[in-house]
Amino acid sequence: MKHVSFPGRLVMLGCGSIGQGVLPLILRHIGMPKDRITVVTADARGRDVAAEYGVRFIEEPATRDNLRDLLVPLLDRDDFLLNLSVDVSSVALIELCQEIGALYLDTCIEPWPGGYTDPSLTPSQRSNYALRESALAVARKHPNGPTAVLTHGANPGLVSHLVKEALLDIARDTGLGEAVPADREGWAALAEKAGVKAIHVAERDTQVAQHRPKEVGEFVNTWSIDGFVGEGRQPAELGWGTHEKVIPADGHRHEFGCDAAIYLLRPGAGTRVRSWTPLEGPMHAFLVTHNESISIADYFTAKGEDGSVRYRPTVHYAYHPCDDAVLSVHELAGKNWQMQSRQRLMMDEITSGLDELGVLLMGHAKGAYWYGSRLSIEQARELVPHNNATSLQVTAAVLAGLVWAMENPRAGILEADQIDHARCMEIMRPYLGEVVGVYSDWTPLQDRNFPFPEELDESDPWQFSNVRVV
Repeated sequence: MKHVSFPGRLVMLGCGSIGQGVLPLILRHIGMPKDRITVVTADARGRDVAAEYGVRFIEEPATRDNLRDLLVPLLDRDDFLLNLSVDVSSVALIELCQEIGALYLDTCIEPWPGGYTDPSLTPSQRSNYALRESALAVARKHPNGPTAVLTHGANPGLVSHLVKEALLDIARDTGLGEAVPADREGWAALAEKAGVKAIHVAERDTQVAQHRPKEVGEFVNTWSIDGFVGEGRQPAELGWGTHEKVIPADGHRHEFGCDAAIYLLRPGAGTRVRSWTPLEGPMHAFLVTHNESISIADYFTAKGEDGSVRYRPTVHYAYHPCDDAVLSVHELAGKNWQMQSRQRLMMDEITSGLDELGVLLMGHAKGAYWYGSRLSIEQARELVPHNNATSLQVTAAVLAGLVWAMENPRAGILEADQIDHARCMEIMRPYLGEVVGVYSDWTPLQDRNFPFPEELDESDPWQFSNVRVV
């Protein structure tokens, strides 16, 4: 079905795995002729897919110097810029779209090249927290401008909607009622009343290419390798809850912004946490920095009448990628975080496996509740070409964000947490495989039958000091 008709032009900036996977969804569900779609990208990746669908393809990298000359001829008022690029400043693109009057969506907030590693900046200044604050500053300048949806892929993006769905289930099952909050304050109040202390974006990817295992000197992954390595080498970041008693020794607060998060002086791909998903069970996962760790914690903050923070959950990503990617990260770390000479995005060679992506809400009356998507490689291939299980969870969310923005073209600059979760879930659900909710008695202290070096807090299992593996 066509979810929306769009009379304008659409420019897709970047055409890696997500761009290639979302193109058939756009043509399937958005009413617009393909001759009004243009792909602009830095390299030849995606050229064959664009040709398959008869979409114009321009191979030219976007830079500080040519950004305006490259994009202004392709965009006008009420057109749409879909940003799926890396190493192009999201803030610069948002500001350009606000000036032109074009709509906008991205899946993460990117800096210009070197922005993650600029030695003249402190770790705080080059964090995801800082990138988010820079985008929110633009939002405050354009409260009624054309719609720009920030960070709306799988995570960040889809997971913000899963948190709301999960919270409604917990409220119903613990006797708090079935009323859906009407605003941000209502959602925060519901999370506080339910007693949610911590939220993990808990993901386990089991996709495997049995006939083509990872080779020495090769980084293998099921989604953007540049994206994963870039965020994995950043300091770990997490939303910091009001129930936490002690900030980690290597943890630091930011001296600006919303103060909803902290960062660790350790790469995210070198930081492990204990988490849980229904099919995997207990697992060790990477605490990789992600925008949703900050935005969800900020969105679900409840404040007193004097403006002081009364309640906030601890929120972070807990990612166990496919086994070949785990080996790749181990090798990357051993090379002092210098990228391998060869990279391979797993797609056609995948022989089996699924991506179990959801949110784990902990500390409420029923213990822990995981709610999310189980999507197998077989289901993904049957549903949409040019996707694996991981990419389809992203591309379905990109589609939902596009549709919502087109339906609400003058909503200003918004994060995933601020848009209609029910409408987005309606669009995404057919592409998420099995969407399930499972309660568990798991805690990070479970089954500890030999001495651990960590300082544990037996009085509260949901302390981050219990979750972190040191």
